Amino acid sequence: MGSKRDSPVNVLSRWLRKRSMKVKIFLGILLAFCALVVLKFTIRDPDYFFKASKTIHVVGVIVLIYKLIVHKSCSGLSLKTQELTAVFITTRLGCSVFIQSNTHAMLDLILLLPTLFIIWLIRFKLKSSYIKEFDNMWLSFLVVPSIILAIAIHPRFTAHIWLARVVWSFTTYLETVSILPQFRYMKNSKMVETFTGYYVFALGVSRFFSLAFWIIHTYETKGEYLFFFRHGYFWMLSIFLSEIVHSFILANFCYHYIKSFMQGRLLKKMPI
Repeated sequence: MGSKRDSPVNVLSRWLRKRSMKVKIFLGILLAFCALVVLKFTIRDPDYFFKASKTIHVVGVIVLIYKLIVHKSCSGLSLKTQELTAVFITTRLGCSVFIQSNTHAMLDLILLLPTLFIIWLIRFKLKSSYIKEFDNMWLSFLVVPSIILAIAIHPRFTAHIWLARVVWSFTTYLETVSILPQFRYMKNSKMVETFTGYYVFALGVSRFFSLAFWIIHTYETKGEYLFFFRHGYFWMLSIFLSEIVHSFILANFCYHYIKSFMQGRLLKKMPI
């Protein structure tokens, strides 16, 4: 009678646990589709998708800073993911001088400053709580393929210089894989620290808004947007595929996050 056990959230959680994996996947896709429909008819300016994406990313970073300052520990956090984030944001800001300098560049700058602060905290102030053995992914495995892919696939028919186009592409590909060291860290430690979980979930929501732009815009242009010749035949398609890959990388974590939240379990017990 009015107990927590009989709350709608717990009832829904028990119902979901009894469903097969295929049903859970179908329900997830259906929920995402419904969200896309709502966004399509409520957001008129496509630029709001990217602004929302970056704003949510900033919120996730602020959560990390709160954890680092209040708890005085960087346990559960990958320094390499933060460094990769700083690299692609800094590089993209440099490219904005040649390609675009607008609200997106300002949001990148707002995101870069707290990211650099996090790196400083982990490297110096909270160095004793950083477990380097868990953060053991080789960055060359991520950076080098991103460089090769950027040289091979980048905008070709624009007024910008070749180097700026290649470097801009590099930031896109590097951003796609920048979260992998954090997942490797969590895999090695076999746990997810609470605030790190909030951060990664925020990244997942952020990528959903970014991917929503591509899906809705592709639908509205009947696929022509992906093969816009002015930007290079494969360039637009490669960005779309990068968004899909990035979203799927985060989707598995978000699924377990929501599942753990609905079951009332601590994030540190969440399976990886």
